[in-house]
Amino acid sequence: MTKLDRPALILIDIQKAFDNIEYWGGQRNNLNAEENASKLLHLWRENSLPIFHIQHCSINPNALHHETNEGNEFKDLVKPLENEIVIKKHVNSAFIGTNLKEQLDNSEITKLVIVGLTTDHCVSTTTRMAGNFGFDTYLVSDATATFNKKGIDGQNYSAELIHETALASLNEEFATVVTTDSLIQCLK
Repeated sequence: MTKLDRPALILIDIQKAFDNIEYWGGQRNNLNAEENASKLLHLWRENSLPIFHIQHCSINPNALHHETNEGNEFKDLVKPLENEIVIKKHVNSAFIGTNLKEQLDNSEITKLVIVGLTTDHCVSTTTRMAGNFGFDTYLVSDATATFNKKGIDGQNYSAELIHETALASLNEEFATVVTTDSLIQCLK
């Protein structure tokens, strides 16, 4: 991948709601995910590459992601600039109920780079759909993160295990999993 490919950076749900680690399960992996996403965002801005900020807007007024709650706000490290596209969604996929695909198609974008929260939910769902739509999709492993989960039998699964299995399920089927550094090297 090169700058000439004009890949779009898709930043998924990097919102303040995810700062409440206890609420989401008590443990989180990739504590530097937002910093890595920010590095990529700055690189995209420097090179005038397309950027799409995805914002989860829960329809439940009590949810941390509801538009009336502070948790709905983007984290400062990746806050959109005035001219950058923000797409609001109400479900896991950034493609459902939005015009994301239409905007990508209209801009003749065929390559996507996906970062954000959480690896096994909105990032995974969006990545799967991107792959199914035929986009050449790159998922940045260290610019995504998740939380621990309880299994159906009550067993606690670590955030790192959930993250790694989500990446393993997506790699080479829906996307190519890369790191921030390897992606930066490709774009230089």
